[in-house]
Amino acid sequence: MKTQQSAGSVIVAALAWLVSIAPAAWAVCPPAGWTRESLSTLKASKFAIEDERRAPLAVEFLDCLADPDPVLRDAVAFEALSAWLRAEKLPPATLRTMLATLLARLDGPDDSAGFSRPFAALALSEVARADRVRPFLSDDERRTLIDTAVRYLPSVRDYRGFEPDMGWRHGVAHGADLLLQLAVNPRTGAADHRRMLDAIGAQIAPASGHAYVFGESERLARPVLFIARRGTIDSGEWSRWLKSVTNDGHATGWEAVLGTPSGLARRHNVGAFTLSLYANLREGSDEVGRAALLPAVTEALRALP
Repeated sequence: MKTQQSAGSVIVAALAWLVSIAPAAWAVCPPAGWTRESLSTLKASKFAIEDERRAPLAVEFLDCLADPDPVLRDAVAFEALSAWLRAEKLPPATLRTMLATLLARLDGPDDSAGFSRPFAALALSEVARADRVRPFLSDDERRTLIDTAVRYLPSVRDYRGFEPDMGWRHGVAHGADLLLQLAVNPRTGAADHRRMLDAIGAQIAPASGHAYVFGESERLARPVLFIARRGTIDSGEWSRWLKSVTNDGHATGWEAVLGTPSGLARRHNVGAFTLSLYANLREGSDEVGRAALLPAVTEALRALP
């Protein structure tokens, strides 16, 4: 057992605690000195900004990720953060501040409109990608990120997707995006992947009877495909896992549940998820994933009514 945390882990933990006791500062958007119009101009410039202004603005943009205005939240704040992270234009200190802030939000209550946690998950997927491309997290910090991600996805109960005036929430899809970036990180292994599969399995067919209509099944399938590509799960384990998440949900057989709205919703969700896996494995070029997962997927499809 480790008795000491890395300095980076201590810093992240301290920042997360400070964020957790602070007021809901993310209601402050646009940031001070900016307007909706000036932010639209920044977007039009592909988020070109002086180096000394970029990092402070990136932290301020975290406040916009829960804004009900989809332009500020999605088209400006998230797109700017994604662009800067992918271009490696943010220093490690800023990345750690972002990590701590977003982890605290993902583990906390959502805002009344329901945007805070889904967009924290989406932004964290970009932070996780940055760590995969150029590692900056310690093992303990990465473990905290994995722990938070696998707690978040099963906890989603708000299944709203797109609304014309409000834009996207998409908590399930964003949680799956975060797990995808963690799944492909070479510093994650079989034990991590099993935990990710448990989290994904909890949302393949929600217990509430909700039927997905915004592409959630396909997004849930993506991290599964990348886990299969890693080769950490053998064909027997894949078969057992798929049987456990694509059955009728009541151990009574499909015929007993197909006469109910919740049973029909489950059949819809399970079918969409399994077909997405099948199409990607059949048409893709991933031989490792195909060999390990396709037999189990074919078996699961044949078991569906």
